[in-house]
Amino acid sequence: MVTYAYKSINESGATVSGEIEAESREMATSILEARGFIPTQVDEKSGGEATGFSLDRLKEILTPVKAPELIIFTKQFKTMLRAGVPMVRLLQILEKQAENLKIKRITRVMVDDISGGSSLYDAFLKHPSVFSPLYCGMVQAGEASGALPTVLDRLTYIIDHEHKIRADIRAALQYPIIVVVFLAIAFFVLLTFVIPKFVGIFLAANLTLPLPTKICIFLYQFLQSYWHLLLGGVLAAAAGVYLYFRTEQGRYIRDLTLLRLPILGDLFVKAAMSRFASIFAILQSSGVSVLEAMRILATTVGNTAISREFKEIGEKLEEGRGIAAPLEKAAFFTPIVINMVAIGEESGKLDEMLMEISQHYDLEVEYATKKLSDAIGPILTVGLAAVVGFFALAIFLPMWDLIGIVK
Repeated sequence: MVTYAYKSINESGATVSGEIEAESREMATSILEARGFIPTQVDEKSGGEATGFSLDRLKEILTPVKAPELIIFTKQFKTMLRAGVPMVRLLQILEKQAENLKIKRITRVMVDDISGGSSLYDAFLKHPSVFSPLYCGMVQAGEASGALPTVLDRLTYIIDHEHKIRADIRAALQYPIIVVVFLAIAFFVLLTFVIPKFVGIFLAANLTLPLPTKICIFLYQFLQSYWHLLLGGVLAAAAGVYLYFRTEQGRYIRDLTLLRLPILGDLFVKAAMSRFASIFAILQSSGVSVLEAMRILATTVGNTAISREFKEIGEKLEEGRGIAAPLEKAAFFTPIVINMVAIGEESGKLDEMLMEISQHYDLEVEYATKKLSDAIGPILTVGLAAVVGFFALAIFLPMWDLIGIVK
């Protein structure tokens, strides 16, 4: 996006000037003409603004749009829309009120898009880094049904709901990650700084070293001789795994592994079921077709392994089958989900059944998070005891022999 300085003649014949952001000079001219201006001069602005390396642009790149900021934006959008504020004026107000630089720039671009005749859905679709496929799909459904404020209200619920689930999972994993990191640091410090000093004393006394001490000596000598190879191997492996996980197959293997992990896998499956049910329910009640809902769910469920299941379900739906039967043959969908979807199909109240599923799995995720927190404590305690015990044996077993020699 480039900034252009322009001079134009407005409807009253007066000359006006200003700045506008567009992808090209031709697009900038088209936007001005759509606003009712007659452009007389459109030039690319020189300096940091044009090249995109201004301080504000750098701050924008480094500042992500967090869920609470997106919730506030959506609520303000819905409130003004319900009050009957014209779309262009609405977006201009949002631009002025936005504190996040990325949202401020995006709303400014959207003003130009809407003024140029673009639909609201297309204006949102141009900014995938902020507005997810679900967000854009819901906006499209709201535009088509004429119930955009109601759809935005439901969309706010989804964003808030997703934010709370992720926060709960992060909170459950935060403590064990911190403990494991500090345990690894302690292991490295003991192995490289503490053990070698004691080993020198033991070897000088011609002691027969026990197995734990020999293991420590081997690990220390290995680190001392091959640390650069080990570091290079770790960095290369990390880079390889990172690049592999950026591929479609890599993401599939990663997400499939996460779903099959003990304890954690159960939590991820329940979180995915909750997300599936809540999003599907709102899409259904917003008038989105089942096939379109499957397409949106495939891109928003947050797990590549489950997304593949939605693609297969969509193909079976195109053949004229119901939803429950394909779900029954798909992996990871629990019997509760399958049975309640079947009941919803038969009764014609699928959206209500899906909301019941969502509420049920919200409680299940909360319970699974607590279960994870309860299980992590004993596991970390055992790991910590094993590390401390190993180093204690490596130091004190030969120390006792040394004390015997001294006596």
